[in-house]
Amino acid sequence: MRKYLLSLFISVFTMCAALAQVANAQIHITGKVIDTITREPLVGATIVVKGTTTATTASLDGSFKLKVPAGGQTIVVTFVGYVPQSFHVGDEDKNLGTVLLSPNSSSMKEVTITADVAIDRKTPVAVTTISQEFIDEHIGNGDIPDLLIGVPGVFATDGDGGYGDQRISIRGFSSRSGNGNVAYTVNGIPVNDPETGALYWSDFSGITDVTRSIQVQRGIGANKIIVPAFGGTVNVTTRTTDQQAGGFVSEGIGSDGWNKTAVMVSTGLTAGGWAATFEGSRTEGAFPFDGSNFKGYDYFFNLSKILTPSQTISLTLIGTDQTHGQRPEQALTPIASTANGINTNTPGYLGAPQGLAWNSYYGYKDGQTYNPYNNFYSEPILSINHEWSINSKSSLSTVLYGMIGDGGGGGLMYGTGSNQSFSTLPRSGNEYTPIDYTAIEATNAANANGASTTYGYDSHSQTDWAGLRSTYRTLLGKYIDLEAGVDLRYYVGNHYDEVTDLLGGSYVAYDRTGSTAKGSGYGDINNPIDNVGVGGKIDFYNRDYVESGGAFAQAEYSKNNFTAFVTVSGSEDADARRDYFNYLDSDPAQKSKWVDFTTYQLKGGANYNINSQMNVYANVGYLTKPPYFAGVFENYTNQINANPITEKLFDYELGYNYKISTFSLKLDAYRTSYIDRTLTATATDQETGALATINVSGANSMYEGVEAELTYRPVQQLLLGGMVTVEDNYYTANAGPASVINADGSAGPTQAKVFLKNEKIGDTPQDMMQAFAEVKVVPQLKIGVSCNYYWNYTSYVPFTEYTSQNQHPYVIPNYALWKMNAAYKFKMNGFDAELIGTVNNLLNSKVITDAEDYTGTGALIVNGQSNIAVDYMLARTFTTTLKIRF
Repeated sequence: MRKYLLSLFISVFTMCAALAQVANAQIHITGKVIDTITREPLVGATIVVKGTTTATTASLDGSFKLKVPAGGQTIVVTFVGYVPQSFHVGDEDKNLGTVLLSPNSSSMKEVTITADVAIDRKTPVAVTTISQEFIDEHIGNGDIPDLLIGVPGVFATDGDGGYGDQRISIRGFSSRSGNGNVAYTVNGIPVNDPETGALYWSDFSGITDVTRSIQVQRGIGANKIIVPAFGGTVNVTTRTTDQQAGGFVSEGIGSDGWNKTAVMVSTGLTAGGWAATFEGSRTEGAFPFDGSNFKGYDYFFNLSKILTPSQTISLTLIGTDQTHGQRPEQALTPIASTANGINTNTPGYLGAPQGLAWNSYYGYKDGQTYNPYNNFYSEPILSINHEWSINSKSSLSTVLYGMIGDGGGGGLMYGTGSNQSFSTLPRSGNEYTPIDYTAIEATNAANANGASTTYGYDSHSQTDWAGLRSTYRTLLGKYIDLEAGVDLRYYVGNHYDEVTDLLGGSYVAYDRTGSTAKGSGYGDINNPIDNVGVGGKIDFYNRDYVESGGAFAQAEYSKNNFTAFVTVSGSEDADARRDYFNYLDSDPAQKSKWVDFTTYQLKGGANYNINSQMNVYANVGYLTKPPYFAGVFENYTNQINANPITEKLFDYELGYNYKISTFSLKLDAYRTSYIDRTLTATATDQETGALATINVSGANSMYEGVEAELTYRPVQQLLLGGMVTVEDNYYTANAGPASVINADGSAGPTQAKVFLKNEKIGDTPQDMMQAFAEVKVVPQLKIGVSCNYYWNYTSYVPFTEYTSQNQHPYVIPNYALWKMNAAYKFKMNGFDAELIGTVNNLLNSKVITDAEDYTGTGALIVNGQSNIAVDYMLARTFTTTLKIRF
């Protein structure tokens, strides 16, 4: 720790001394730009030093901060269609307060919104916006989901606890693979996995360093393109050309060896109309469980050029190269001792003795720690944006983007021979002690044929994306703002398993001689007898294709205190698949035909500002989307589901907002019907070990809820607040029949009915709340504490387990999560500095945050075997970061 602290302060003071030699005297100008009539923030308003290129723009809440040379300057605040305002500043920092801009009598009232961002008191959707300041003060060693736990309707958990492995749900809709119904966009670019809808936060972990705001839209949201947003959307907006010259350096240290170094530099807008921003960081450390070590290198680069007074072009690169240890869910089993267990409120049943730190696959090999479960990935986004103000009423915004991803996740494959089933893998002691991988090496080496029956592998995913989105905006008459555009996407995913560690053996043997079976786990049919070494492909090798072309249009009517909109969009989506392992190279069926889906969205809403304090709104939407890949192609082959059904959602919502200087309240009530959902699962044939696919279409469910979000500032130094969410998410009818496709492609036995009716939709708490307090002890020091409480939380149950009526899945015990943060701002050598501290799981609570019930009965033990797998909350962690801005 001393070494880290010494390195931290030497590097910081060295940087400060160098910067101080070249720094000119500057002052800070701050304020907030709003519409004088509606009192809405004017997002993107320009604040410029008259006669120079020093400028910035207003953020989502209208606020801005600009550094200008001391000695007397004129600050001009402008916005398209509004009367400019000018202010004179001297030699000291100045807060301009609320800057009121009035519309020109003959101009349109237009707010340019990046990435379909919603505006309070105008856009009629449920929305919460998280500022850059909040991100800086609360991120610690976490990621975006950790920042969202105070948003109504949003549940976030660390899952298995790996770096960037968090997951979220919005209004009961999950972000899990194969069930992704939460959209994630970066500067308007959708980054959900096109095949599964999943969100992988670790692919963009460093993005919070350059994020200007995160906006969570719940329900139908303001998105005009077709994305998996049945539950809601997380919109991330990063820094772009609006940054003045400057930047920051930061150094952070924390528990479990956490260390992060970051630097950002912006040139500001030069006299030639150029602007550039670069940010880079290095993060490493571990989490409080065995085998969790991680390392990430994050980078951001933006280069912009003002082509003409009406056109700007910008190139942006965002990426993360990361590796991190993972662990599977842990079995929840009865144990004799309760000293270090996890209390589940079920007498006699506790977690593993090692509790929070236990990793069932962690062990030692050749004297070194070893964890075969590691994730590694890199998927940078490269985008080119062109903005064109055609005239005073019209504009065109276009973004062309591409993503190239490569990486995967590791695992351990074990056979069924002596000491080779998981329950009998050699360990240093009982079942809760580390695995002895050196003993496994000896067993493999002793095999007469030299083959490895237990070995390490990586599941690889190489992805190539390309997309184009273009939006035209214009004013029709005085009050109607029209937007129309296109959204085009093309994706290719290359997937295979690869041997990484033979663990003492010489090869992995596959023999498909005489077998016609198709499906995962059968090796390459083009090489039926194949001895695979390190780097060789095993199990499966396929290439998936997803393409989408759509158009959208929105008309918004806005006059005085009333706003209404209608949005319509349509898309033609198609999936195809090429399978290199289950089909001969000479077989035309190796490449499937394209499976097409036509989907659309129809949304509308209205907002009315009752007065300067209150507004009400309502929205309604009917959305459709195609099933994901697993619902189109069965059994990991090119066999097409005979009845793939387009999924549908019908949603309506009412909202009320009240806001004064000391108090704010947001209320939302919604009802969402999810229709014709496709559910898929796999099962293993006990005799052959072959995988079969189980599929049921037409599952229907209902999501109902009430949300409240409030803040109260009784005195200037104290802010109190919180949120409450009460939901009822359940299946509305039974489904079936459930079709089974065997590994050889033949039809298996069907289950006539899946008994889903009235069962709760698990995987997220039905009810949750948060309370927080933030105190300014002195003007420079702010301390905050929050507590989230979750209850009525049914575990995840595969639909195949609902074989009888009125089943009672395992219910996760109620639990609370406490967090604390502090931020101290001060001057260092004339620069703005900030010391930030965070503590997660403040009380070091030992609780379960995720669970999967494999029978849907709530029984912890079935036939002597563990029946429920769980994830535990990570033990207490802390971080401390020093950031210096220049």
